[in-house]
Amino acid sequence: MFRRRRPVVGGMVAGGATAAVVGHHAAKKQFESMQKAQAQQAQTNQAQAQAAQAQAQAAQTQAAQTASQSPGPKKDVVQELEKLASLKQQGILSEEEFQQMKARLLSSS
Repeated sequence: MFRRRRPVVGGMVAGGATAAVVGHHAAKKQFESMQKAQAQQAQTNQAQAQAAQAQAQAAQTQAAQTASQSPGPKKDVVQELEKLASLKQQGILSEEEFQQMKARLLSSS
């Protein structure tokens, strides 16, 4: 009669092991490429943060320079106007002279 053969299990196991090794290798490569991408993204983020910080610092420096320059001329103009008003009240300057000097002061600032 017919004799039943046993299925070849070893071949299947060997094929399964090979597939597992190939799968592991592919997963490892994918993991490494993901790590590289994350490292590049971190470097990009760090560079952007540094650029933003530099811009903020430059803006702050510019604002400080503008603020330090602005009060001086305005105070001078105010002081000059006060002097002119005082001279006008004392009668040293006429109304017309006062208006001319005031216009000149205001246009120069």
